[in-house]
Amino acid sequence: MNSDKRPAFAAVDWGTSSFRLWLMNAGGDVLEERRSDEGMAMASAACGFPKILKSHLSALGAASDLPVIICGMAGARQGWVEAGYVTVPALLDAVLSGAVRVPGEGRDIRILPGLANRDPAHPDVMRGEETQLLGALADLGAGEHLACMPGTHSKWVKLDGATVTEFSTYMTGELFDLISKQSLIAHSLAGPEGMDMAAYRTAVSKVVTAPGRATNLIFQIRAGQLLEGATADISRARLSGTLIGLEIAGAGGDAASAWQGTISLIVSGRLGELYGEALSALSRPYRITDAETAVKRGLARAARGLWLSSKD
Repeated sequence: MNSDKRPAFAAVDWGTSSFRLWLMNAGGDVLEERRSDEGMAMASAACGFPKILKSHLSALGAASDLPVIICGMAGARQGWVEAGYVTVPALLDAVLSGAVRVPGEGRDIRILPGLANRDPAHPDVMRGEETQLLGALADLGAGEHLACMPGTHSKWVKLDGATVTEFSTYMTGELFDLISKQSLIAHSLAGPEGMDMAAYRTAVSKVVTAPGRATNLIFQIRAGQLLEGATADISRARLSGTLIGLEIAGAGGDAASAWQGTISLIVSGRLGELYGEALSALSRPYRITDAETAVKRGLARAARGLWLSSKD
């Protein structure tokens, strides 16, 4: 490990609802960090982004000339400065060529672009996940890979070595939030938090077998509460399992056409457990790379490529 305690750059993952900043040395070791809920939604006014960033850097005593590398929604059209998209197929290191410098700032602040599939038949975009992939390359290694990146808008990505060949987005997390809070099913989920994992695995298997029945299976959650007295933990498990199973059915293929190799889950926390359980229920091999570790590695790799490569 690099023993240098002097920060060489600040790395920021700026999401829609969250802000994470790390001071790193030249070796990519984290020296200090800051976290808050000051995501893009809170910093939507153009003046909000520099104010938020400056407050966190000042709190850590960062030098006024310390460069900053940023990934995520700060580069969206409605963010700080639009960073655009690199078209796939693309080498992940190609994101460096699209890094946009924020104008009018005393320090060097760069925002990384996202990736885009511009095929009119399958248009898709990602922003932030490309940096996680960049940081996960050391775990993935050579050859072809299928990576799953669970979240509000889950990404399934096909890679050939360090090249992203294609990807697709599934609105699983957002649908769970909407259905659990704003639909008829919300009544069935009212009660103590928790999830019956046996019911969850059954729901995953059911929807993968018959994905065309997904909305019927979701309505059965309400019927199960009324007719069987299904508890909130069973109902919640059935909804989560149905939606995650539907995602896997679409992205991973059915038993006849499924990806035959190990699926790379790039994820942190509870979602890792849920997706791991779903894949196990379907007898799909998988391995996990921690998503936060991956994004820190990706940001460090980008920073070194932009500012430190000539000093190595």
